[in-house]
Amino acid sequence: MAAIRAGLIRAGLIWAGLGLAVAVPVGIAATSPLLAWRDPVYIASGFAGMLGLALLLLQPLLAGGYLPGLAMRAGRRVHRFAGLALVAMVVAHVLGLWLTSAPDVIDALLFASPTPFSVWGVVAMWATFAAALLAGLRSRLRIPPKLWRIGHTGLALVVVIGSVVHALLVEGSMGVVSKAAFCLLVLAATAWVVADLRAWALLLRRKP
Repeated sequence: MAAIRAGLIRAGLIWAGLGLAVAVPVGIAATSPLLAWRDPVYIASGFAGMLGLALLLLQPLLAGGYLPGLAMRAGRRVHRFAGLALVAMVVAHVLGLWLTSAPDVIDALLFASPTPFSVWGVVAMWATFAAALLAGLRSRLRIPPKLWRIGHTGLALVVVIGSVVHALLVEGSMGVVSKAAFCLLVLAATAWVVADLRAWALLLRRKP
């Protein structure tokens, strides 16, 4: 009984910690004075980007089966749905920016934007779409598990690194300290899961 109680407390603390980690930067952004004169579409676009970044914290933990109450198989099932949600958040983010300033989005997509954060955001966007497409076509294309795992992990790393750098370079409504701390959590969670699952070890294995 004591072990069960301790397990429940531990699970509650983990989920509460994740909720707090997401709620703090989003709450700071929601109360930012920088939003006072912004268009509602622009604000919605910004929050779609923030929610997408929040999903990047959950995705590796779900894939690795590290979240309490979700076994490996269940976690990866939720991981797939969260991936679709991430794609939706990216589309909403870009669409909102397009509606508020289409020329800026075109420059970003053509890698002609003078703002460095645009390049990182576009790279992360295409990597997100590629990772989702690779996951969706895995069975149809009969991709070998080894190649699929390496490819999906590689794309995920591009998504995370690109998104984190993009977020850090943007001077927006998210608090500087809270945003940096959250981005650090995303990087740490991703690095931990990739190292623990040893995805890259597959490259070093020799065929017998």
